[in-house]
Amino acid sequence: MTNRKKNSTAVQASSSKFIFWVIGLIVICILGFIFLGNHSKQKEQTKEAIDYSGQPYLGKKSASVSIIEFGDYKCPNCKNFAENVVPLIEKEFVKTGKAKFYFMNDSFINVDSTRSAKFAEAVYKELGNDTFWKFHELLYKKQPKDSKYEKMDIYDEAFLTSTLKEIASEDDTKKVLDTFRAKITDAEWQKDMDYAAKLGVSGTPTIFVNGKLFEGQTIGDLKTMVDKAAKEKNNE
Repeated sequence: MTNRKKNSTAVQASSSKFIFWVIGLIVICILGFIFLGNHSKQKEQTKEAIDYSGQPYLGKKSASVSIIEFGDYKCPNCKNFAENVVPLIEKEFVKTGKAKFYFMNDSFINVDSTRSAKFAEAVYKELGNDTFWKFHELLYKKQPKDSKYEKMDIYDEAFLTSTLKEIASEDDTKKVLDTFRAKITDAEWQKDMDYAAKLGVSGTPTIFVNGKLFEGQTIGDLKTMVDKAAKEKNNE
């Protein structure tokens, strides 16, 4: 992918990176990442030191492996990933204590992407990790299925506020709204964006395991990478 401007082609390109098939009642999960354009920077980087402090995550602090998803709340493939793949990651790695799962923003589709990401950062700061993940899941659940909404400005302040009110009190929602309007957590959002640029992320969702790019295609491939990362960590 050579161009990540705020248009639909960026999302279409990201679809070539992630394939998910549902056949009847049997769910076959495939994490397909076909990278377009020049990724020499990623190939040269075998591992990148990442500061995970202040980032929302699922799992135990003691887990030696950290899985990161770079995502965009307006991205249809990220919605698919959140609804169908993250539960498998939770079952296989998070609940077993093998890994922690982080979400970092790569907001590139349109103004909705940035606004919702910054609002979610405010939710995390004011209401904590658990409420953040509830809000995170709700945003993806509410993502319109029709692609015509992709470039439309629909995730406005009123939408984000009403969405939060579904899981938080009036007082808590006001705290988040005040923090969002004051741009207190914009730096946290920018931190994610800087990492996405530094790591050469070119579409969403993109996965890293202990700072290394995941280029596999299946949950089995991810398990192999997580197990290898755990052994490397234990041998340090």
